[in-house]
Amino acid sequence: MPAKKEYLSGPGQRALKISAGILGGYMLTVAFHLSLGALFKDKMAIMLTASFSLFIMWTGLIVTAFLFRNGWQAWAVYIICTLIFASIYFISR
Repeated sequence: MPAKKEYLSGPGQRALKISAGILGGYMLTVAFHLSLGALFKDKMAIMLTASFSLFIMWTGLIVTAFLFRNGWQAWAVYIICTLIFASIYFISR
Protein backbone atom coordinates (compact mmCIF):
# COMPACT_ATOMS: atom_id res chain seq x y z
CA MET A 1 0.00 0.00 0.00
CA PRO A 2 1.64 3.31 -1.04
CA ALA A 3 2.04 6.19 1.39
CA LYS A 4 -0.22 9.22 1.26
CA LYS A 5 1.28 12.08 -0.72
CA GLU A 6 0.55 14.57 2.07
CA TYR A 7 3.06 12.86 4.38
CA LEU A 8 5.88 12.73 1.86
CA SER A 9 8.32 15.61 1.42
CA GLY A 10 9.45 16.87 -1.94
CA PRO A 11 12.84 16.13 -3.45
CA GLY A 12 14.21 19.53 -2.42
CA GLN A 13 13.23 19.06 1.22
CA ARG A 14 14.56 15.53 1.17
CA ALA A 15 17.94 16.79 -0.10
CA LEU A 16 18.01 19.45 2.61
CA LYS A 17 17.26 16.88 5.30
CA ILE A 18 19.93 14.50 4.00
CA SER A 19 22.55 17.23 3.80
CA ALA A 20 21.56 18.56 7.24
CA GLY A 21 21.81 15.08 8.69
CA ILE A 22 25.16 14.25 7.15
CA LEU A 23 27.03 17.58 7.09
CA GLY A 24 25.23 19.48 9.82
CA GLY A 25 25.16 16.46 12.11
CA TYR A 26 28.89 15.92 11.67
CA MET A 27 29.67 19.58 12.35
CA LEU A 28 27.48 19.53 15.45
CA THR A 29 29.06 16.32 16.72
CA VAL A 30 32.61 17.59 16.25
CA ALA A 31 31.79 20.93 17.88
CA PHE A 32 30.22 19.12 20.83
CA HIS A 33 33.27 16.94 21.37
CA LEU A 34 35.65 19.88 20.98
CA SER A 35 33.72 21.81 23.63
CA LEU A 36 33.91 18.80 25.94
CA GLY A 37 37.66 18.64 25.37
CA ALA A 38 38.00 22.32 26.18
CA LEU A 39 35.96 22.09 29.39
CA PHE A 40 37.58 19.03 30.97
CA LYS A 41 41.23 18.53 31.83
CA ASP A 42 41.60 14.90 30.77
CA LYS A 43 41.69 15.49 27.03
CA MET A 44 43.12 12.07 26.19
CA ALA A 45 40.14 10.24 27.69
CA ILE A 46 37.72 12.48 25.84
CA MET A 47 39.46 11.92 22.51
CA LEU A 48 39.50 8.14 23.05
CA THR A 49 35.80 7.98 23.86
CA ALA A 50 35.02 10.50 21.11
CA SER A 51 35.95 7.94 18.48
CA PHE A 52 33.01 5.81 19.59
CA SER A 53 30.54 8.42 20.77
CA LEU A 54 31.12 10.56 17.66
CA PHE A 55 29.75 7.84 15.41
CA ILE A 56 26.79 7.09 17.69
CA MET A 57 25.85 10.75 18.04
CA TRP A 58 26.29 11.41 14.32
CA THR A 59 23.98 8.56 13.30
CA GLY A 60 21.41 9.78 15.82
CA LEU A 61 21.57 13.27 14.34
CA ILE A 62 21.17 11.88 10.81
CA VAL A 63 17.95 10.16 11.88
CA THR A 64 16.80 13.22 13.84
CA ALA A 65 17.08 15.42 10.74
CA PHE A 66 14.26 13.43 9.13
CA LEU A 67 11.92 14.18 12.05
CA PHE A 68 11.78 17.86 11.11
CA ARG A 69 8.95 18.95 8.83
CA ASN A 70 11.20 21.35 6.96
CA GLY A 71 14.82 20.82 5.94
CA TRP A 72 15.64 24.46 6.58
CA GLN A 73 14.55 24.06 10.20
CA ALA A 74 16.91 21.12 10.59
CA TRP A 75 19.76 23.17 9.18
CA ALA A 76 18.90 26.10 11.46
CA VAL A 77 18.83 23.99 14.62
CA TYR A 78 22.07 22.20 13.73
CA ILE A 79 23.90 25.43 12.87
CA ILE A 80 22.70 27.21 16.02
CA CYS A 81 23.77 24.29 18.22
CA THR A 82 27.11 24.10 16.39
CA LEU A 83 27.72 27.80 16.99
CA ILE A 84 26.85 27.43 20.69
CA PHE A 85 29.30 24.55 21.16
CA ALA A 86 31.97 26.27 19.06
CA SER A 87 31.63 29.43 21.14
CA ILE A 88 32.06 27.35 24.31
CA TYR A 89 35.22 25.93 22.79
CA PHE A 90 36.65 29.31 21.80
CA ILE A 91 35.70 31.05 25.04
CA SER A 92 37.25 28.36 27.23
CA ARG A 93 40.56 28.36 25.33
